[in-house]
Amino acid sequence: MFEAIRLWALKIRVQLAAQIALVATYRAEVVLWALSGTLPIIMMGLWTKAATDAPAGITPVQMVRYFAAVLLVRQMTFVWVIWEFEQDVMQGHLSHFLLRPFSPIWHYIAGHIGERLVRLPVVLALIGLCFALYPSAAFVPSLSDLLLGFAVIAFVLLTRFVMQLASAMMCFYTDRASNIETLQFTAYMFLSGAIAPLEMFPPQVRAFAELTPYPYFVYLPARILMGEPAPVAQGFTVMTLWGLVFLGLQQIGWRRGLRHYSSYGA
Repeated sequence: MFEAIRLWALKIRVQLAAQIALVATYRAEVVLWALSGTLPIIMMGLWTKAATDAPAGITPVQMVRYFAAVLLVRQMTFVWVIWEFEQDVMQGHLSHFLLRPFSPIWHYIAGHIGERLVRLPVVLALIGLCFALYPSAAFVPSLSDLLLGFAVIAFVLLTRFVMQLASAMMCFYTDRASNIETLQFTAYMFLSGAIAPLEMFPPQVRAFAELTPYPYFVYLPARILMGEPAPVAQGFTVMTLWGLVFLGLQQIGWRRGLRHYSSYGA
């Protein structure tokens, strides 16, 4: 048993090291991807002005801190597995991954983790820019908030990965499965708190949003990092339930999709 665990850990370590090396090789691309996710900085300026002119229970300083936290959360939880999987299926690369002594899913997991490690310094520099523009809003989360915040971010990343991977199973049947993610991303942007704090939502819209996993993908970890009250237990519960549903769909899609993929062209 211990030998099996050691071999499993060795496989994961080697896979992660390879993915980190690959991402580091294309670090300029990683920087450009990080810079393309600066929408929270734009929204920060818009909503800070709105909070000044028409307060809605959120001060301008809180608004700046919120979107600085949103910037970190979104950069650390971005998932692209459906596009990568789609290309691997279309170009036949998945066949090579299936010959490896572990599930191809670990290839994509390692890629996402390695990219985060390379991207983090750029993200911290962008957050520093936010606080340079609004020095009165600069803050450092407490250790407890930081640890809880990153625990939630890790869970968000896992949940989003499972949800998108479930959608990626459609790649076995169509070459435009990524269009499914476009629809899901639209819901994510409007309901997650990425473009406005949930306090700005009408009560009915907010109540509906909290039944979906999206507010807990951005709003929840951002509030935690700010040191503000946040529905942590509710967030974990809702994300777990949705994650289990999509995990079940992914497992069904993976088994059926592999049978379809192996017979392709026969």
